Amino acid sequence: MRYQALVAMLLLSLLPNPTGAAPPETALGDLSKVGAVDFPTSCDPRVQPEFERGVALLHSFFYAEARRVFTAITEQDPACAMAHWGVAMTWYHPIWTPPTEEEMKAGLAAVERAERAGAKTERERDYIAAIASFYRAAPAAASGPVEQSCHGPTDPASRKRIYTEALARLHDRHPGDPEAAAFYSLGLIKANPTPDEISIQLKAAAILESLWKKYPDHPGVVHYLIHAYDYPSLATRGLPAADRYAQIAPWVPHALHMPSHIYTRLGMWGPSIASNSASSRAAQAYAAKYHPDAASFEDLHALDYLVYAHLQRAEDAKAKAIVDSVAAIRKSYPEADFVVAYAVGAIPARYALERHAWQEAASLPAPAEGLVGRFPFDAAHVEFARALGRVRTGDLDGARRALARMIELRDATTDARFQYFRRQMELQRLAASGWLAQAEGHDDEALALLLYAADQEDALGKNPVSPGNIYPIRELLGDLLLEMKRPAEALTHYERSLEINPGRFTGAYGAGRAAELSGKSDVARKHYEELLELARAGDGKRPELDHAKAFQEGESKKASLKS
Repeated sequence: MRYQALVAMLLLSLLPNPTGAAPPETALGDLSKVGAVDFPTSCDPRVQPEFERGVALLHSFFYAEARRVFTAITEQDPACAMAHWGVAMTWYHPIWTPPTEEEMKAGLAAVERAERAGAKTERERDYIAAIASFYRAAPAAASGPVEQSCHGPTDPASRKRIYTEALARLHDRHPGDPEAAAFYSLGLIKANPTPDEISIQLKAAAILESLWKKYPDHPGVVHYLIHAYDYPSLATRGLPAADRYAQIAPWVPHALHMPSHIYTRLGMWGPSIASNSASSRAAQAYAAKYHPDAASFEDLHALDYLVYAHLQRAEDAKAKAIVDSVAAIRKSYPEADFVVAYAVGAIPARYALERHAWQEAASLPAPAEGLVGRFPFDAAHVEFARALGRVRTGDLDGARRALARMIELRDATTDARFQYFRRQMELQRLAASGWLAQAEGHDDEALALLLYAADQEDALGKNPVSPGNIYPIRELLGDLLLEMKRPAEALTHYERSLEINPGRFTGAYGAGRAAELSGKSDVARKHYEELLELARAGDGKRPELDHAKAFQEGESKKASLKS
């Protein structure tokens, strides 16, 4: 963690007002500082520095800017086949948004231009052939297996698999080429790995760790290491890369955001806030230059992570400022984007549920239709919050209406590529149904529903589009067990949830309260101390904090009397 304090100071200095509202004077930073790559080509030597800058941007998933760089090179040196390769690479987004039909056509057209330009070396021809295999691969059947990404579903798995196999051949044919090794490692990484796939993540990480020793400022190496280690049991291994990445590319929005994937996994909310504040500001500055009338998807992605982190520290006023700014958004760039839809549904739902503001949750307005219309499962975030809020405020008929609406949204999610999110929505529905069953006096049914949903959500895992589930179902199970006056069982589930999601405010309070009610004062003290430390910089207005302080004071008095 040797870079952590420096990174936090750097990011906070860049972002003095991380509320999601950029001041008019926001200026785009220096995009020549994007890291260092060594990618020789047979193109005109005069375009070589810009070509390598384009590759560096590509490694940081700054696809729009990389495309501008590569397109400019094709105009200056039309015979530069690798510049056309670069354009083709910008239309495929591994661990990100899948190409639309129009983007697939644009990518294939760039491949064809690269082939017509005639690469002058075998290595260049191999690079072009690799990306061509992605665009020319036959898509799998709609019912076939799919994978998910940071910003939505990818193409069917067969297309990515074919491309990764081509990258493996590229890496084998050019073992001394760091770019081939980096791109191959990225091809191996899963956005949402299962426990059985961890060995693949570690295979990619081993290649990347070796590269990093030789190329300490390579943006792709540190970026892909973060993705490789973005898993609860691996996250601590990703800290060195997380602490380094923002220094390599200090004005690239995704490079500024990515460290927070590791910080979030570890409950490191201060660094996460710094990371996403900087990313939001950089994304706003870039959008102000190219799309001044629209909110950037990168900005909204950072803001969702930012709200989540503020809420864990009970910095509710800062979270509310972001909620209000997002509520005012009516147009985004791209106009129909999964991460935009996810954020505009998730942010207000998080803000209400994390604060246990049940009446507020019960009456949440629906997100703007134009922002979520193509992604019905994102509108379900609000319905989930409404269902829980209405149960907790005694409006059982209203809860039933929200649950019925969740079924409609689930059934409207028919594309097989969206199965992860359909499954997540169904588990949330089951959890809220469990709370409704308990309110109706059916305790056994309620507990069965929550136990099943919690186990399934743990196995499903967190998609990288999200800093965390809207409200972890295992925490909801702990809450239910407290309602049923079974605190010892509740404590088990709170602590299990905290193992997966460390540093959560509601998890720490729930564990402290369950331990207290179970007569485990030492355990309660530990969790309440964690809670109070989490909220040390918070607004201090949550009743949970008052309770934790009162408990600590009571324990101190008992200790004084004994002495």
